[in-house]
Amino acid sequence: MHGELILRQLFDAASSTYTYLLGDPRTRSAAIIDPVFEQHFRDRALVDELRLRLAVALDTHCHADHVTGAWLMKQTTGCLIGTSQLYGTALEGADLRLRHGDRIAFGDRMLEVRATPGHTEGCLTYVTDDRAMAFTGDALLIRATGRCDFQHGDAGTLFRSITEQIFSLPDDCLVYPAHDYSGRTVSSVREEKEHNPRIGAHGDLRDFVGFMENMHLPHPKQMAIAIPANLRCGKPEDGRVPCAAEWGPVRQSYAGLLEIDAEWVAEHLAEVTVIDVREREELDERASRIAGALPIPLSELGDRVSELSADRPVITVCHAGMRSGQATVILRQEGFQRVANLHGGMLLWEELGLPTVS
Repeated sequence: MHGELILRQLFDAASSTYTYLLGDPRTRSAAIIDPVFEQHFRDRALVDELRLRLAVALDTHCHADHVTGAWLMKQTTGCLIGTSQLYGTALEGADLRLRHGDRIAFGDRMLEVRATPGHTEGCLTYVTDDRAMAFTGDALLIRATGRCDFQHGDAGTLFRSITEQIFSLPDDCLVYPAHDYSGRTVSSVREEKEHNPRIGAHGDLRDFVGFMENMHLPHPKQMAIAIPANLRCGKPEDGRVPCAAEWGPVRQSYAGLLEIDAEWVAEHLAEVTVIDVREREELDERASRIAGALPIPLSELGDRVSELSADRPVITVCHAGMRSGQATVILRQEGFQRVANLHGGMLLWEELGLPTVS
């Protein structure tokens, strides 16, 4: 028996894109579906915080409204990139050129590849090994379907893809689309069969094609940028991997806070400003602190930012790293750009045996 699949649904508000992180609970191997370039730090932080090892980054198709984060994930985790083989030589950087019927393993779990063209020629749906979930990209949306008016889309092809490849799944199979513009998060095969106004109930091919050919939608705003970038699997033209900060190995947590490890700070104390945001009575009670740290309690920080210089990066620290995380938020609101929270606070600093003063 498989352990219950780890599933996280993530959202990019700018493009209304859903990204899905799937993990095998026994081996901690994982797959990510439809990552977004601008959300890389968030998604990578979640992979790390869940103690997962990313095996593969998958795109359901060549998106026209956002740039994929697949290339970035490969650069930072070593995972493989998978997308449809139908893009042929136009596509650069994919490791897995996927065909209908392929199987993608991550640990003990597996995704089945189903070709569902029509929105674009290279659309794929990924189905879990127990047929309990289908990640349908832009083929089947919640109470809607993908448009068919660019990238070799075809309404008749999409009708057959949905009815033959998605509606043939069990009725209780959950449908997870790549986009939703109304805040809906999940549906089911049964629901879409019964209630989808474009392709559900008793609609036939003529109804569907007539509907789709008369939508007259404007093209996505990012289309001219997104499609060429996605044919490079999201690799920027300059080939540079963005980082959270240029001045040090800062990372963004899933909560959105910027953090840095204690070992790096200990080696670079002469180059940074450390602010200890513990309360005065705590500092009186405790025997140790970081040498040179400025004692500015969190409750006073907003009124005392004028005492700080932006010439050097600012590291905030407290007992365990919670209050100092809020201190980074305050400082960034005050215009300090080079700021990071000391991961683990003084607890971890002392546990690592790093130098302190009384």
